[in-house]
Amino acid sequence: MKIAITGCNGGVGRRVVRWVLKEGHIAVGADCVIAQDTDFYNNPAFSFHPVDLKDFDATLKVFEDCDAIIQLAAFPHPMDYKTKVHNDNVVITWNVLRAAAELGINRVALASSVNVLRGVFSTEPVFHYFPIDENHPCEPDEPYGLSKLISEMQANTIVRRYPSMRVASIRIHMFVPTCARAYRQDYFRARGDLWGYVQMDSAADAFLRAVTVEMDHWTGHETFFITAPQLAADEDWLELKEKYFPNVPVKPGWVESGTKGFFDCSKAERLLGWVHTDYA
Repeated sequence: MKIAITGCNGGVGRRVVRWVLKEGHIAVGADCVIAQDTDFYNNPAFSFHPVDLKDFDATLKVFEDCDAIIQLAAFPHPMDYKTKVHNDNVVITWNVLRAAAELGINRVALASSVNVLRGVFSTEPVFHYFPIDENHPCEPDEPYGLSKLISEMQANTIVRRYPSMRVASIRIHMFVPTCARAYRQDYFRARGDLWGYVQMDSAADAFLRAVTVEMDHWTGHETFFITAPQLAADEDWLELKEKYFPNVPVKPGWVESGTKGFFDCSKAERLLGWVHTDYA
């Protein structure tokens, strides 16, 4: 497949490009940042297009003749908590989705985030139950999480108007090469992240699966939590839960099943065939 990867020079983007190329696909990179230190620039299956994705016409041109799009271009945190992160992220994602519809590109994956929840960037983390799954309420109180939630609303909108399109919103956790890199000694400050992470290559695998799995596996727009089952912490998850979230209920059967952790990623396994792997 010929797959466009926006934000290809960012931390997530570089890993996704490498994974796409490793799996034998053609990668079309798009970014407003020009990088010279990437190993894949000399790969004949890769082409780079400098582009401001806030410009719809320029976005449309980059995606011509592509079979799928993995949209990663975005600010990855709230910065000053004012306007730019929200406004740029929202405009870019809509331009990508609308360009895909215009060109008849039916396979799209969006980089969403666990921060559609009220988590680490919020004034106070709020969780309604554990394990968190895709039915959990999304209540961000900051511009980054809001921009990701709006991108998911945009995806719902585009597939209603263009029902042949299939969009996956990949809610990735802290993107790190190893579990050790996610480890933080201050457990209280880390509670908003629920001491979680996703290994880089495993996240890249989820993005590629989202656009390559057979179209009859699922239709429309779906969200997926993509996190490691283990924690970047020395304590057991139930001990951490009782210490920091004693009043948050645990869904019946979760503890009894022997499954551990604060997230339920079974939907990604069921629809994408994805299971977290620590490749490092």
